[in-house]
Amino acid sequence: MDPLNEPLPTQVRRGIILTGLSGSGKTTALRILEDQGFYAIDNLPPALLPQLLDVLGGHHSAVTQGIAAVVDVRGEHLLDDLEVVLGTLRRHLDSLTLVFLDASDSALVRRFETTRRKHPVGSDGTPLEGIQRERQLLQRLRSLADVILDTSDLQHHVLRQRLLEDLGLTPASFLVRLTSFGFKYGLPQDADLVFDVRFLPNPNYEPDLCSLSGVDREVQAYLAPLPEMNRFLELTGGLVRFVLPLYRQTGRMRLHLAVGCTGGRHRSVAVAESLHQALRSEGYDVNLCHRDMDKESVG
Repeated sequence: MDPLNEPLPTQVRRGIILTGLSGSGKTTALRILEDQGFYAIDNLPPALLPQLLDVLGGHHSAVTQGIAAVVDVRGEHLLDDLEVVLGTLRRHLDSLTLVFLDASDSALVRRFETTRRKHPVGSDGTPLEGIQRERQLLQRLRSLADVILDTSDLQHHVLRQRLLEDLGLTPASFLVRLTSFGFKYGLPQDADLVFDVRFLPNPNYEPDLCSLSGVDREVQAYLAPLPEMNRFLELTGGLVRFVLPLYRQTGRMRLHLAVGCTGGRHRSVAVAESLHQALRSEGYDVNLCHRDMDKESVG
């Protein structure tokens, strides 16, 4: 039996195939869909798609959301393979969308000149010659596309909006990651914003509190009445509420906030707990982690 036409005993129900001109933003589009929960596959030969769907039949994200695959088609044989595979997949998936990413010659030339990459179809010619040759090769595939997206003048956040709209997808919720930590153990390497709360009185020096942590009510009750604690939460909360929608407008899907004290056990934990409660009450999706709270009884 021809492997391109064999039955697909798969639980995957949705597929999005991304293809188009080199430099048009296929990988960027793939990352956008990966942020939406799709199982992402980059640069896959078309003939392997049916087999891959079978393999991914037990993968959670592939089954619940779907798969998104970038397929580069630069030769007649690969183009024929993709057309056959598309027909096979449409018979076995509830939804299959072919997205063709395009851009103007001038935009593509500018991108290749900026990255100093050689055009994959350009041989020893100029980038423009490679672009024009590839455009001819893909003309038939472009006519088969369900969605054609011109990325010539699209910034990332606009590309994300357009792609999700064209695919009928609701944007995934913006995730705030909130981490308490101890400076003595180093900063979280991937934090976007870091707040230092070592100016607050240290509960570690209170005999009744030193063995506790910032998640305990006694420690929180010790810090809560302090004017500097309340003023800090007010100012920090205002800053976070101001920047969150701005980060989201850039296409970011998550923001990592880190709050640090000396050992990451008392003050940073209590402040992170307060920020977590405030942001959750306003509808934000917040993931809270106390990185260093249990390392030792020093705050």
